[in-house]
Amino acid sequence: MSEDPRDPTDAGPPPRAPSQWPTWLGIGVMALLARLPWPLQRGLGRLLGEALRVLMRERRTVAARNLALCFPQAGDDERARLLRESFRALGIGVFEFARAWWGSVAPLRRGLRVEGLEHVERARADGRGVIVISGHFTTLEVCGRLMCDFIPLAGMYRPHAHPAMEWAVKRGRLRYAAAMFARDQLRPAIRHLKDGGLLWFAPDQDTRRGDSVFVPFFGLPAHSLTSTHQLARLSGARVLAFAHERRPDGGYTLRLSPVFAEFPSRDATSDTARVMAAIEEMVRAAPAQYLWIHRRFKRQPDGGADPYR
Repeated sequence: MSEDPRDPTDAGPPPRAPSQWPTWLGIGVMALLARLPWPLQRGLGRLLGEALRVLMRERRTVAARNLALCFPQAGDDERARLLRESFRALGIGVFEFARAWWGSVAPLRRGLRVEGLEHVERARADGRGVIVISGHFTTLEVCGRLMCDFIPLAGMYRPHAHPAMEWAVKRGRLRYAAAMFARDQLRPAIRHLKDGGLLWFAPDQDTRRGDSVFVPFFGLPAHSLTSTHQLARLSGARVLAFAHERRPDGGYTLRLSPVFAEFPSRDATSDTARVMAAIEEMVRAAPAQYLWIHRRFKRQPDGGADPYR
């Protein structure tokens, strides 16, 4: 019987890294779409949203479940309308995203309304930094770029495993943001705040990374990051909310709130509940523009049942 000359511990060559070409191709397509006329983009965005509603069956189911959980008092027809409008908003958001990163936002500045800039000025009067919180809305990217016309926002982001996408994220956002920090770059972010900078992020999604607690969101327990409390405590920064919405007339409204009083407290859970209450208020003001396709309530206290199953 012949012996196998191969070392049984040899697992062979490492698996090949996935090709970057599809990602580069997608980036190129988005860069080209960013240059279409804005009225055409809005129309195409609505059509894209209708297509996504049909094609993204699993995400459509998640969005419908979220709307049922958050608006139990609404009738079936009302929730169905919100579902359709949310996907149309998502489709328009794709083109807004492309324009924010690779195109011109000049057409979007027409009819722009900005409220509450005085709150930022007061918050920074003594040289302290400011944490600006938002929720994950379909308007997040483009309204962040528009707000950077008025205040020097830096941002936090989730690093991407694909080098092409990581390049695109940083290149796109650094066109308008004062700086970008990966979510694990805590020390540079704190230093930025201690130097009097503004840091913008959206802490309203369920993630496995970072310290989290359960706090109410639309009356339901939602697994939520305590990052706003932690950053404010470590940096001495003040905190305020940034709401943004796409109006029916096609314009945008950007709204900054007064600074959160007595924040941070000693209680991370209480502070996180205040943050989520502020984001809930934003959602109620523009419910169709929130990103309902995220499984916001997938983790429940004490291992409770996943409401999406």
